[in-house]
Amino acid sequence: MNLYHCLIELRSEARALAFASAVEAWMDYLATQGLIGQWRLMRRKFGLASGAHRDFLLEIELPDLATLDTAFTTLAAADDQAQRRYDLMHQMIADVQVGLYRPYPDPAQRERIALI
Repeated sequence: MNLYHCLIELRSEARALAFASAVEAWMDYLATQGLIGQWRLMRRKFGLASGAHRDFLLEIELPDLATLDTAFTTLAAADDQAQRRYDLMHQMIADVQVGLYRPYPDPAQRERIALI
């Protein structure tokens, strides 16, 4: 399993509950298409954070990198309904930083595997 993390800061005019609803509509669409596993949206508590942490954290579970590649390929050819869901969510975002994480240590010990 891989975790795709999105650290999100909303635009000043965006409303948190409207954003949460838009994220749910978009993530549920992706899940029903089989493009992602479980997901969760969390909000910073009491404004407590440091450095690059943002107001919202979105975690998306992916079984493997092939699934992530399939998701990006599929979304590039999304229909109008999917595009509207994405746009509704994305228009509320001022800044996003992403990262891809995996459980560690893992059996494959990927740090030892390199092309060069």
